[in-house]
Amino acid sequence: MTETAQRPTLEAVAARAGVSRATVSRVVNGGDGVREPLVERVRRAVEELGYVPNQAARSLVTRRHGAVAVVIAEPETRVFADPFFALQLRGISKELTAQDNQLVLLLTEGRDDHTRVARYLAGGHVDGALVFSLHLDDPLPGLIRGAGLPTVFGGRPGWSDGEAGVAYVDSDNRGGAREAVRHLVGLGRTRIAHLTGPLDQTSAADRLDGYRDVMGAADPRLVVESDFTPGGGERAMRALLERRPDVDAVFAANDLTASGALRVLRERGRRVPEDVAVVGFDDMLPVAEATDPPLTTVRQDIEEMGRIMARLLLRRLDPRTSDETPAGVVLPTTLVRRASA
Repeated sequence: MTETAQRPTLEAVAARAGVSRATVSRVVNGGDGVREPLVERVRRAVEELGYVPNQAARSLVTRRHGAVAVVIAEPETRVFADPFFALQLRGISKELTAQDNQLVLLLTEGRDDHTRVARYLAGGHVDGALVFSLHLDDPLPGLIRGAGLPTVFGGRPGWSDGEAGVAYVDSDNRGGAREAVRHLVGLGRTRIAHLTGPLDQTSAADRLDGYRDVMGAADPRLVVESDFTPGGGERAMRALLERRPDVDAVFAANDLTASGALRVLRERGRRVPEDVAVVGFDDMLPVAEATDPPLTTVRQDIEEMGRIMARLLLRRLDPRTSDETPAGVVLPTTLVRRASA
């Protein structure tokens, strides 16, 4: 016998449970109107027979595909080198798996990929999308809106100002930056620099605003734009030392930037924290605990952000809870003190 012939059918489950085929279909597809004792009988029969619903047939009934697209607006070289993305994907995957949904990962290498991604999202392959690492001029939000697909964004979407109902999950980037800089001020540091992230992303812009909230009209030479990567941190730190060799503290926009800055400071013979105190942002343990010295940083719960993104989307997809789902969620941050500051 073939494997197909051996697979239990809906009729077999109905016969084992002693109910109609329609009752089994309602239970398997999450429908209402079946008494709890019958639900238990069907579930027991499904388990005993090892019945697996046909996803194509199930989609016709539920109009759901059991799949969610995760769109990261970065090239794969960046995604697979940065532990931030791994942590966020882990949180998303855990939540989707717990709700019996599949994760479909889509990356954008360049502008040519945006049309491909939008076409896939509009093609009825997935129930919704989780999108993060957007840049301000990114066309993806408009393309996704055109596809009419329920979407939750990772990070405050800067293009959405004034647009009602845009769902997102973010951390308190501005408040966390203020806490980092206040900590450096409390250590007696007066020439505090900031190595930014890419300022076309709202997380980086918010952290720069937090720095300025504390430092006010600081010397503009103390602010150097970077790109959230170790190499970018190295380049920004070298530029900073050219501009202000007397710098005595650095707030880096993320841990990877801080790791690059620490390498340059060591090369230049600057002691950390004695000569220059350094604070990062993220608290990604594979980075923060491995730097020399271990990095004082602002912790955001990256994995939990992923979980909440997935949870918000699934609630939006469920007609029973869609009206109760908040549009925006901002998670708190905390300062984690280690040896670098």
